[in-house]
Amino acid sequence: MQQNIYCSCSRCPFGALVCAVWVGMVCLVFCSRLSGMKAASICGNAQAECHFLSLANLFDRVIQHSARMHGISNDLHSEFELYFLPSKNQVSRVGRNCHTSNILTPNGKENRFPVTDPELTEVIMKLLAAWRDPLWHFHQSVARNHRFNGYGSNKSLEMSDMAHELRKGVQKVVEKMQTLGVISNSVGGLASPEALLAADGSGWRFMKDSDLLYCFRRDSNKIQNYLKILKCRIVPEHGC
Repeated sequence: MQQNIYCSCSRCPFGALVCAVWVGMVCLVFCSRLSGMKAASICGNAQAECHFLSLANLFDRVIQHSARMHGISNDLHSEFELYFLPSKNQVSRVGRNCHTSNILTPNGKENRFPVTDPELTEVIMKLLAAWRDPLWHFHQSVARNHRFNGYGSNKSLEMSDMAHELRKGVQKVVEKMQTLGVISNSVGGLASPEALLAADGSGWRFMKDSDLLYCFRRDSNKIQNYLKILKCRIVPEHGC
């Protein structure tokens, strides 16, 4: 006979108060886990808070958000390898063609990022736009796969939500830079629905889930690094 794990306050040997505290602690842990499954907004109060933040603070928020997003992609990639790619030969294979390969990105330390600030901003916006639909598709695919556990489904949804929040946060950074005259207003056009659809190619529809996750982990790392570089170029007096 299975033992009831819930405490009856009338039968609790230490009294109703102790039992109530125990129940409250269980609820607190459970509720905190549920709240942790949703991506936190970069700016509160329906984004109004962003209006009063300095450009350096906005950069800090999107950089921290991008770091958490990349960390989730790393965790999920490790979990995905454990479930679906047990062979190291498969994991270490090269030549994966990501759907964002057509977006020219600066790479290699020898280049020292010769692109201008507006160009680097456009690269960040294009990368984020290109992952809007693929991440949602990836989450749906993971949620339908019975071989994967609930952890993977929750993490894939959180990753998609965080990318959505990061797109909005970077747009706030762009708007602040435009207000301060750092970049021209033409860069903001990348956030329009038409530009987002143009940046998001359909090649990802033919990719395996493992390749999508590999490519996003790579691109999320690029986005994080590019945001750091952009911040150090524009506000070098703040932590650079």
